[in-house]
Amino acid sequence: MPSDPPVPVVRVFDTTLRDGEQSPGCALTPAAKLAVARQLARLGVDVIEAGFPVSSPAEFEAVHAVAREFESGGPVVCAMARASRADIDRGAEAVAPAARHRIHTFLATSDVHLRHKLHLDRDQAIRTAAAMVRHARTLVSEVQFSPEDATRTAPDFLFAVLDQVVEAGATVLNIPDTVGYATPDEYGALIGAVVDRYASARVTVSAHCHDDLGLAVANSITAVRAGARQVECTINGIGERAGNAALEELVMALRTRRDRLGVDTAIDARELIRTSRLVERRTGLRVPANKAVVGKNAFAHQSGIHQAGVLEDPATYEIIPRSAVGFDGESIVLGKLSGRRALRARLQRLGVDTSEALLDRLLPLVKAVAETERSVTDRRLRDLLAGEQVAGNGRGEHAH
Repeated sequence: MPSDPPVPVVRVFDTTLRDGEQSPGCALTPAAKLAVARQLARLGVDVIEAGFPVSSPAEFEAVHAVAREFESGGPVVCAMARASRADIDRGAEAVAPAARHRIHTFLATSDVHLRHKLHLDRDQAIRTAAAMVRHARTLVSEVQFSPEDATRTAPDFLFAVLDQVVEAGATVLNIPDTVGYATPDEYGALIGAVVDRYASARVTVSAHCHDDLGLAVANSITAVRAGARQVECTINGIGERAGNAALEELVMALRTRRDRLGVDTAIDARELIRTSRLVERRTGLRVPANKAVVGKNAFAHQSGIHQAGVLEDPATYEIIPRSAVGFDGESIVLGKLSGRRALRARLQRLGVDTSEALLDRLLPLVKAVAETERSVTDRRLRDLLAGEQVAGNGRGEHAH
């Protein structure tokens, strides 16, 4: 029987250690960065953006430690650098030990950033961007350039900048929706135009989306459909303000809907839950219970109708097999909306023999507890069961 034809692979650029760390209240020690980087490698990301080396001596040491970790191979280790010689030199020094390394340099291109932040005119911006990319190429073989705030940049000027940085030697063009402003149709059209314009230059076009309007993953998917072959994201979607495109959501969307999107990644999705929990612990940024893919409720079912379906076949309500992302927790939640099948399944898991009479008596008790305690834990269920058995024995029944 013939196997399915291979699909194009989109590279995953993880910026948890750089853009993710810019989340308010988040600070990662060098040891924490190294621990996360090791797990990102197990996860299978293609590029680890390890940090912003020029920002402090500790940050330089952290990036340098990550680079040393992969001196014999593994993901590309990338350093962020502003479009300045000092930043780029420091970044190149930090990532030098890695077997594969990259400089990611950026310069804002929107008029609001040029005028109010950089105090540069457009000609100065073009010259600076090209000169710094050219300089970076003398230090590393992979140079990624980002026109910051690209989605609010005049298209003619954006392409004038990109033309010059490609000529200067940029190997990756990252098109950031820095403030999460674009809608999917706008962002897809922009990415498509960049892909078409530089197809002969053999540069990789990358998507970097923020979630200010809740569109980061949708915009990233649209970018992939338009030809982007690198996506930038963070574990748990952490990052500036409302965060970045969530790696786990983006990866599983591409994989689950490969039939429609026609691409995949090299990510080992079985490591997603483990990676999410590690980042949560190291950053102190809690994952919302209803977070897609990795939230504690992502595979939880409380409605009796849903529980009955899932107990018969998980595919009734779970479009992602829970084992595919490393989920091994309890999925049936006993609450006020739960039914007999869920209660029976929980009791059987606890090793309790069940009868219809026992279920008839126990289910109202479970629902009553759930009214005030929201859900019934295994311990609480054992307490109810013990009380029910005592009552049952008083009627001549026997506990199992």
